[in-house]
Amino acid sequence: MRDDISRAVLAREEVARYLRGGAGRGGDNAEQRIRGYLDELRTTQRYQFYRALKHPLYPILRKIERIDEHIDIVKRATAAGRVVYVSNHKSHTDYLIEPLVLDDNGVRPPLIAAGINLFGGPLGLLHRHVTGAVPIRRDMKDPAYLATLKAYIAELLRRHDLLFYLEGGRSYSGELKAPKTGLLHAALLASDAAPVVIPTAIAYDLVLEDHILASQATRRRHRPFSREIAEMVRYAVGYQSRAFVAFGQPIPLSDHNQESRRAALDLAHEIRTRIGLLYKVLPTAVLAAVMRPSATRPELEERAGALIGTLGAAGANLGVSSGRQAVEDGTTALVGRHVIIVERDGRYRVRDRSVLRYYARTISHLTEPTHVHSRTH
Repeated sequence: MRDDISRAVLAREEVARYLRGGAGRGGDNAEQRIRGYLDELRTTQRYQFYRALKHPLYPILRKIERIDEHIDIVKRATAAGRVVYVSNHKSHTDYLIEPLVLDDNGVRPPLIAAGINLFGGPLGLLHRHVTGAVPIRRDMKDPAYLATLKAYIAELLRRHDLLFYLEGGRSYSGELKAPKTGLLHAALLASDAAPVVIPTAIAYDLVLEDHILASQATRRRHRPFSREIAEMVRYAVGYQSRAFVAFGQPIPLSDHNQESRRAALDLAHEIRTRIGLLYKVLPTAVLAAVMRPSATRPELEERAGALIGTLGAAGANLGVSSGRQAVEDGTTALVGRHVIIVERDGRYRVRDRSVLRYYARTISHLTEPTHVHSRTH
């Protein structure tokens, strides 16, 4: 542990205060634990290799068309200083798509805060030594770890941009979940470096691991990451989707009290609201939301048109303009994904209810703003 960031972390007042001990703090092995956590958190981004990742990952990336919105906001913000991208989290492909959208537009890629479950095997080496991902232990309660993590992120933001996921992990149910404040509070500790938060929303016509997530929501347990990757390869057969990445107006962190947990919580809810409005409403979500166990196409088009009108009035970022378009495009995608079927008489029926609900709930924050799901991954 010899890098500048680690030395700066050990010199920070909050870490020094922890090491000095106190009620429930410190201890004989406190510094040893902190140094161990710093070694775990240390990461390196090799941008020249990062860009080359597009080639070995082409079999997946060619299946996802990347579409950016409001990229000029990002260009102005990165030209002015450090940026913290705070995004919703739909898929493991988010880690690839969002940084590549920035790279496509000549914007420096951020480091990424990612769950430590993604750091096993070859993928872990890739994250730690190429993409510059920071491993996060989401359920760790050790005060030494929490103090180290917050100080590390604060120092990191003096040198790099950062991307993290406000929900903590992906949503099993599809809903936009309640925000987590740990990393956001750590970013506030770097407010003297004047970073800004850019709310970021990513949306897919189809999520690669939709069946996996919906199944885990039903069974209330999750698979080991290695097994999930194997299943994702199976569901990638025939998969095609657009990915919309929308960027919102920057929020200066210097405007918020870095010592106040309430300020961090209020900021988290503000960012979540902005992400919800940036989130692209796509035909698959609209069709899923209006689908019934059995319905005719005219019925679905009428319901979809009414829902689109409601969403538009709520300020949603619409990617569909009519009920007819929603049903036409949504049918092609959801039939191909084995979620619904269209019988010979033209009647629509549900084939996989759990996956259909997953897509319907991706826009529930726009129609039921007080309903927030709590499960994470």
